[in-house]
Amino acid sequence: MEAAAAQFDMKKLQGCAAAAAATTTTTVGDSGFKRICVFCGSSSGNKTVYLEVAKELGTELVQRKVGLVYGGGSIGLMGKIAGTVHNDGGKVTGVIPRALMGHELCGQTIGELIPVDDMHQRKAEMARLADAFIALPGGYGTLEELMEIITWSQLRIHAKPVGLLNVNGYYDPLLTLFDKAVEEGFLSDAARLILVSAPTPKELIDKMEKFAPVQDKNMPKLAWETVEAPNRSRQPTTYYCQHFVN
Repeated sequence: MEAAAAQFDMKKLQGCAAAAAATTTTTVGDSGFKRICVFCGSSSGNKTVYLEVAKELGTELVQRKVGLVYGGGSIGLMGKIAGTVHNDGGKVTGVIPRALMGHELCGQTIGELIPVDDMHQRKAEMARLADAFIALPGGYGTLEELMEIITWSQLRIHAKPVGLLNVNGYYDPLLTLFDKAVEEGFLSDAARLILVSAPTPKELIDKMEKFAPVQDKNMPKLAWETVEAPNRSRQPTTYYCQHFVN
């Protein structure tokens, strides 16, 4: 019975997604993406397939003339995708806290560098610059960035596609957890549909270009806003905040 119920739930979710795509006349894919933010780690993982797919994603971005926004650095999966895009003539923008600049933890930033004050500003700036988001396999930092950008979509701060590059089934346990959360009533059908997943870069971006947001209208609508930061130097410094929108 439990297996049958889970299968029914997934069919219902897939049906909702298909209906949303069929009834939406304008999607992100109509105009394409200018920049995609990629969340990934400074580690390469224990299998060569992760580096291979990071390079494949970089090549796919260049072929589609899509710029890369990433967390700065030149090592691990982070360095592989940034180096691939940069070396193939694509646009690379790295956003990194000043405290991490020049440290072996990240290596040297590839492409354009945007220094920020802290991790909160880093994520907000990356989100502001990007038209969509993709998470490669990674650790705590990658998961934290992914979960925050999904939550921002759930709160209707943005309606940008969020993609999970499920290389070698790496994210299968996470996707199973999300399905379990729907089954147990902790996630709505609309919230579960926020995340798009696929095993290859081409398939994932194709799906993201056809993405039509199915947002929960009962959730409060929030927005990004740039305001003057309090108690700072006399220099005009800003940070990103969120506020309710009527």
